[in-house]
Amino acid sequence: MRGLIRSVLERDPRIEVVAEAGGASEARDAVNAHQPHVMTLDIEMPSMSGLEFLDRLMRHRPMPVVMVSTLTKAGSAIAIEALAKGAVECVQKPTIGQSGAPFAGLADILVAAANARVKLPTSMAPPRPVSQSGRKFQRMCLLGGSTGAVDAIERILARFPSDCPPTLITQHMPEPFLASFAARLNPIVAPTVRLARDGDELRHGEVLIAPGGAYHLNMQPGFGRRVSLLEGPKVSGHRPSVDSMFQSACHLGDQVVAGILTGMGRDGAEGMADLRSKGAITLGQSRESCVVFGMPRMAGEMDGVDQWVDLDAFGDALLKAAETPVGAKPR
Repeated sequence: MRGLIRSVLERDPRIEVVAEAGGASEARDAVNAHQPHVMTLDIEMPSMSGLEFLDRLMRHRPMPVVMVSTLTKAGSAIAIEALAKGAVECVQKPTIGQSGAPFAGLADILVAAANARVKLPTSMAPPRPVSQSGRKFQRMCLLGGSTGAVDAIERILARFPSDCPPTLITQHMPEPFLASFAARLNPIVAPTVRLARDGDELRHGEVLIAPGGAYHLNMQPGFGRRVSLLEGPKVSGHRPSVDSMFQSACHLGDQVVAGILTGMGRDGAEGMADLRSKGAITLGQSRESCVVFGMPRMAGEMDGVDQWVDLDAFGDALLKAAETPVGAKPR
């Protein structure tokens, strides 16, 4: 697997492979000797797991790390934990019979990751509420993110009460990772968090995550609050796509609060601008708090952002905006 990764990366003129390691001790020595800008790290290694090595690395020499994982249920769960511990991105190992070139796009991910702001995750606060907030949330929340957004979403939902606004999330990850992400979130935050199903009705206290795979997570046309899983090609280079979700909610206009989080590329920028033009309240994660200020930057350049918000304040800002009466803008 290391040989395959090296052969893919050495074909890219933007990247110099300075070392490779077969285990944790070799990796430690290589990091100290070569001071690389970014590293790939396998979940499965002899003597010490990739997750344990990542934990030690982030404590002693924080740097951008891209995890390499299998798409098994166990591998996906560990990958999500790695992203929550500070890994920038996770890519899947090629499988027998896989269509397309193995590790396609890995070079682009590493180049972007090398410039990422590595932030050590903090313990989530406040503790899980035991009762409802009693606040009157009049708008639904739509959130989109990519690189670095696993930790961001955890920290945002940690601020949500058990009667939070109906919330949809599209996060760029392979299908098994998304299932593990929902399973990780549900027991540690107050709202109910699960993968969306076709025809689900949006309810207060529920957070629905795009299941990915062959599907985009969209709002159904009309005036109801139901979702559709739309099978189709990639939109803005992704499936699930943030643009697809945002644009499907444009008919709801001022019933929506939309947030765009850290991530590479431009997915969500056009949809965010469209939502804002229809009366939605739109929030962008600030440059200073992003791991990769790609998606929010593009949304801002398209005049799609009402307000820039640091990550630590993002959850509360979403809740405040969701309380804003339909037809009004927050002060």
